[in-house]
Amino acid sequence: MLSQRVLFSYGFLLCVALMATALYFEYVMELEPCPLCMFQRVFVLGAGMVLLIGALHGPRSWGQRVYGVLLALIAGAGAAVAARHVWLQNLPPDQIPQCGRGLDYMLENYPLSKTLTTILKGSGDCAEVVWTFLGLSIPGWTLIMFCGLALFGIYFVLART
Repeated sequence: MLSQRVLFSYGFLLCVALMATALYFEYVMELEPCPLCMFQRVFVLGAGMVLLIGALHGPRSWGQRVYGVLLALIAGAGAAVAARHVWLQNLPPDQIPQCGRGLDYMLENYPLSKTLTTILKGSGDCAEVVWTFLGLSIPGWTLIMFCGLALFGIYFVLART
């Protein structure tokens, strides 16, 4: 059986792979990320940090459970954002919200609470499907990965060491 430290490391490497893929899409394939994509990246980074700290720390018992709860919460929030993104992408064309202002503009000119609310509502540019693999868009695959990370966190909460 693999040690908890190795499992945390594998989870961290998954997050590194997800971020590398996102950067490949952005800088090599030149796919501009929408605001919801950027939020999903933040949650991947958050999950990756929890997993990295867990791998370095190698916790036992209650420490492992704390990291598991944090991972499950962060991944669950990321899954909620990804699910919202998938929902927007599957709306009928007449129900897609109008395109909004860019993330940089909103961060500079709006209070943070209004920026977060506006972004989480989504906009027309978030509804555009620019890439698919096996019938799923980028947010669809991200949703699957977040669900897997959340289950991984739950495993750490329930595992006996």
